[in-house]
Amino acid sequence: MSGISFVISSPSVVSKLSPEAAASGLFDQSALSALAQRLVEAARRAGADAADAVAVRGVSQGVEVRDGHVEESERSEGDDVGLRVLVGRRQAVVSTNDTRGDGIARLAERAVAMARVAPEDKYVGLADPALLARDFPELDLLDPDIPTTAELERRAQEAEAAGLAVTGVSKSGGASASSGIGGMVLVTSTGFHGSYLRSSHGISMTAISGEGTAMERDYDYTSALHASDLASPASVGAKAGERAVARTNPRKVETCKVPVVFEPRVAGSLVGHLVGAINGASIARKTSFLKDKLGQKLFADGIRIVDDPLRARGLRSQAFDAEGVKVKRLAVIDEGVLTTWLLDCATARELGMTTTGHAHRGVSSAPSPGAYNLHLEAGTATPKELISDIGQGFFVTDLIGSGVNGVTGDYSRGASGFWIENGELAYPVSEVTIAGHLLDMFRSLTPANDLEFRYGVNAPTLRIEGLTLGGR
Repeated sequence: MSGISFVISSPSVVSKLSPEAAASGLFDQSALSALAQRLVEAARRAGADAADAVAVRGVSQGVEVRDGHVEESERSEGDDVGLRVLVGRRQAVVSTNDTRGDGIARLAERAVAMARVAPEDKYVGLADPALLARDFPELDLLDPDIPTTAELERRAQEAEAAGLAVTGVSKSGGASASSGIGGMVLVTSTGFHGSYLRSSHGISMTAISGEGTAMERDYDYTSALHASDLASPASVGAKAGERAVARTNPRKVETCKVPVVFEPRVAGSLVGHLVGAINGASIARKTSFLKDKLGQKLFADGIRIVDDPLRARGLRSQAFDAEGVKVKRLAVIDEGVLTTWLLDCATARELGMTTTGHAHRGVSSAPSPGAYNLHLEAGTATPKELISDIGQGFFVTDLIGSGVNGVTGDYSRGASGFWIENGELAYPVSEVTIAGHLLDMFRSLTPANDLEFRYGVNAPTLRIEGLTLGGR
């Protein structure tokens, strides 16, 4: 194999590891890298024309507390490997969680035998070597500090205590804290060899207000790759409590057509519906309502939706995709215009295009397209200004169900939130349905200026005109 690129983890991270973390071996992927290399070599010896291997590391620990007591504490740790082989235009994938290296030859032989009897697919194949990543920018994905179980308990208990301290909160729905490490090694027979590790931390709390059938529930959470980027446990708990109390004694509203405003916590779902519809697999199958919209204007002037796999400390950041292709920042919507599909190599070949570096995969599956860190860029108006001229409208804080048809673009979801009267939030509302068509929603979308990067998909407060609100 030639042209090998390789990265285990940043030397700056390794140098910061505590003796305990270094001794754990969790940050060392060298054994997994060697195993993936041997799998590819064994596949070639067994008769594969091409092959790639992935090795995935997953480590997680978490605690859940309720009423100040630990209800559950768990830890999981494991490595899995997968081998994809190609014989002509036939493909097969096998996987195992036996990472000791025994039986490599047998696993490769089985994969090649499966490929020889698989149906032909003229679009399968490894990535063009010219597209492979050769540089690995420092993305600061790995927190060298692994919290103890006692520290996770402290975070969860502090969040719960803060939620219960909010006036009007009647009980706790539980609080949790977690941490983990996840990573991947990829080796291909065309000469790519790369790996990455990323850490994760999270805190959440659910609060309940009211009693009996009048109880209302809400939550808050924070997640980040580095613990130092988390919101404080106390702020998470307090926000959950305040949200639950604000929902107390909701009213019903009449069916009507009004402006609807989505708060940031739920606004990202609209970006998610767009990205699902521009997934190359959906386009190739002709099962997307946007299949004929490439290059067309879907949003107003000034609207940009960006996928950025290279954002430092991004929850889904990485330097290469699951086929080893170099990734880049990409505006999928630019000045309101749909600029691209999200493609892996196979869907790109089927559509007569070039991969956009969006391949994702697990150990037991072939690559398929998917997004990284998505965000809809902020506008200029404040959230208050965005609703100031609404005489009657609806402010959404929670969405229920998944009633979105990706083939037709029809949108219908259960929701709760607050009624808007004369530009102000007036009272809580529950048990309503929001309905419309995604193309109409995209055209009338206006963003506020309150974008924050908290999730995998981020958006500011969004206003959409003329949606149907199904009430009583």
